[in-house]
Amino acid sequence: MLDATCLFCKIRDKQLPSHIIYEDTHTLAFLTIGPINPGHALIIPKKHTQDLHTADTETLQHLLPATQKVADAITKATNAEGITIGINNGKAGGQAVFHLHVHVMPRFTNDGYKHWEGKEASQEALKEIAEKIRKSF
Repeated sequence: MLDATCLFCKIRDKQLPSHIIYEDTHTLAFLTIGPINPGHALIIPKKHTQDLHTADTETLQHLLPATQKVADAITKATNAEGITIGINNGKAGGQAVFHLHVHVMPRFTNDGYKHWEGKEASQEALKEIAEKIRKSF
């Protein structure tokens, strides 16, 4: 499916400038203009897919191997001490462009980027949400 208004489809179609770092038949990776650290890239399926929930299995089967290749290259190029992989899904999840994309963020000790500090769940709360999730399959 094509979406003429999608920013990432325009990058895929070379209608907008970008710094492409990897491309294969099914995926494209380019540097983001809002990096956590230098080398922060986005990997998109070439097939327009809004988000993780709407992606078909074939699209997802191509996305993870491309993500691994890009993560390996970014790690080597930036001498990253680690990598954070992320998918922001839905507006409340932080998704700003509604074309499925995976963030590959090179990480360094004390780079200041933090996740979910200070939160801890009780065993009872974990049990309750685990039961709800298991019932949702």
